[in-house]
Amino acid sequence: MDARKPIVALATAAAVAGCGHSSGTPIAAHLPLVPGSRVIVSMRECNHGANAYCSVEMVVQGSQYATPKRLLFAERDYLRGLGWTSATPTTGVELAAESPGHKLRVTYATALQDLKGVDLGWIARPWQVTSALDRAVFDHVPTLSVLLQIGTQ
Repeated sequence: MDARKPIVALATAAAVAGCGHSSGTPIAAHLPLVPGSRVIVSMRECNHGANAYCSVEMVVQGSQYATPKRLLFAERDYLRGLGWTSATPTTGVELAAESPGHKLRVTYATALQDLKGVDLGWIARPWQVTSALDRAVFDHVPTLSVLLQIGTQ
């Protein structure tokens, strides 16, 4: 049993190191957001499973937009204008894009559509993100749920 402890310690250290900024966690500020929008929640999440990765989960509001759908499409058009290309999202109610050079990948949806995905078990979000999305829906503030990951490079 004692011979396994160093192996477990090394595996744990490797998993934690794989979630650092220098080795694969995207930086939220690198995601271009449509002018006038603002990030109200931003948190790093890591999955240490077989395909370990880290991401940044954000809640983005754009109160100058009449509806969440207009904010969603404004973000899509803004990213396209900057050379981002469409990608396949996790669910059918999301949009996704990859940055030029495939360095970053973003998946995003309106707050209500993301909450639907959480409720149906299609996706998982930290409670802080879910809570902020829930508040935005009840307050009628156009809001997006955003998942930023390192791209395929």
